Amino acid sequence: MGNDWIIGVDEAGRGPVIGPLLVAALAIPAEDVDILSKLNVKDSKDIQPKKRLHIFEEIGERIEEGVWKSGLIRCSAKRIDLNSLNSDLNSLEVELFSEAIVATDLSNDSGFIRADACDVNEGRFRKRLEASLGDDWVNWRVEAKHRMDSVDIVTGGASILAKVSRDSAIEEIAARTGLQIGSGYPSDKTTRVAVEKMLSNGKPHDSLRWSWTTVSDIWQRLHGTPVPIRSDQGGTVVQSSLDDW
Repeated sequence: MGNDWIIGVDEAGRGPVIGPLLVAALAIPAEDVDILSKLNVKDSKDIQPKKRLHIFEEIGERIEEGVWKSGLIRCSAKRIDLNSLNSDLNSLEVELFSEAIVATDLSNDSGFIRADACDVNEGRFRKRLEASLGDDWVNWRVEAKHRMDSVDIVTGGASILAKVSRDSAIEEIAARTGLQIGSGYPSDKTTRVAVEKMLSNGKPHDSLRWSWTTVSDIWQRLHGTPVPIRSDQGGTVVQSSLDDW
């Protein structure tokens, strides 16, 4: 098997209560790894926002030129909620990682796929990702490790694509709602204030993850009823309260 390409895959936004989950795959010829080194690419969490944006733009130029490939999957809060009705977040992330890899359109080539494992069991995540990709990607060697973005520079590049795209999505929500969103994580006081305002009407805001405990608890406090459930038909289902029985 030739090792012509390296594909790094990472996500941003797994834990927040507001906004989408972004999964990015960055594919570069193995000989181009030095370019990422010269850009000082590393785990996006270890880079200041201004520098992250600069690297994002540098990578984007090479993708636009067709020299590098990418796949960026934006998983909406609605998809996360609908998935929670009959599956779990780890299974959803396997799907999203697979979709991002497939979007690079490199199945006929060969090389390494290096994924930041989104499962406590790295081996299980790798096997599930391999199964999801199927026989079309048989010429690729799949690796999955925790903190892969800190040990593999291509995965670090993917983490930057995901993080900048996630930040952009949060800025978009802030502009649309007129609210300060903060980080989007439930532990963030600014985020919790935003969540409360986004739950103040008769229906939770579409940008919220309705299935998150934070949303359920605040909705219950504000309205005295269980939080509505998203329907895969596009509407909502109002949960019954014990007081209704």
